[in-house]
Amino acid sequence: MSAGCRFGAALDAERPLQIVGAINAISALMAKRAGFRALYLSGSGVASASYGLPDLGMTTLDNVAEDARRIADVVDLPLLVDIDTGFGGTFFSIARAVKTLEKIGVAAVHIEDQGLQKRCGHRPGKQVVSAEEMCDRIKAAVDARSHSGFVIMARTDSVAGEGLARGVERARQYIGAGADAIFAESLQSLSDFRAFAHGLSAPVLANVTEFGQTPLFGLNEMRAAGVAMVLYPLTAFRMMNAGAHRAYQTLRTRGTQRTLINEMQTREELYDLLDYHAYEARVDRLYGG
Repeated sequence: MSAGCRFGAALDAERPLQIVGAINAISALMAKRAGFRALYLSGSGVASASYGLPDLGMTTLDNVAEDARRIADVVDLPLLVDIDTGFGGTFFSIARAVKTLEKIGVAAVHIEDQGLQKRCGHRPGKQVVSAEEMCDRIKAAVDARSHSGFVIMARTDSVAGEGLARGVERARQYIGAGADAIFAESLQSLSDFRAFAHGLSAPVLANVTEFGQTPLFGLNEMRAAGVAMVLYPLTAFRMMNAGAHRAYQTLRTRGTQRTLINEMQTREELYDLLDYHAYEARVDRLYGG
């Protein structure tokens, strides 16, 4: 089964499908251990976690592909990857992104209708391209994939500036251009999500990210609204950052980590997650004399 088909199978098995962000390989292992069926690699996560940069279109396809490859190498869960506007927005750059990511085992990508000077989807001042230009982006992505199961998801940021009705109409056009699913960004009410979910012939993803424009709706609320996928792009990353900040502050101010020990992952917990002892036993068996 291809990675894209595994994504489809996960969507069939769980509605709404919870898709959780993983910023690196060990995060992916923890997400799988927790029971998630699908993973996400955020463009913002790549920029901030791997490069210390804001999410303003400064990372490249190669930057994203390297993080995606590391995740796909260690887990068999289907991985959805953010390709922003297509790393340049030309048909050739979009095609290269799709071919590169499909080849390394990614299951799905989402491409957005913002202009090339993009912003975080939950920030003001976003500018979107015409629906026709976005449809051309989608067609380039669909044409580039080698397997029909590879999922091309269209993200629309248009509701913030053009209103709900126009956002739904754009989404219909994107489906007509070949998009397999719709990512409705920055919606602010369950009725907004319901309008997308009930007005379209393709599954809809809701981005339930913290500190943004969308309230933190629960899974049952999303299910009742007809949403097919719920995305938590950076929840674990934000928790990791808060924990790391506390650790650094404690070490610097107290000169010891003793008060942090009970909050830490233990050495044995890490070894269990990595299957460390199995690797060690294999070394001993093969090379231990």
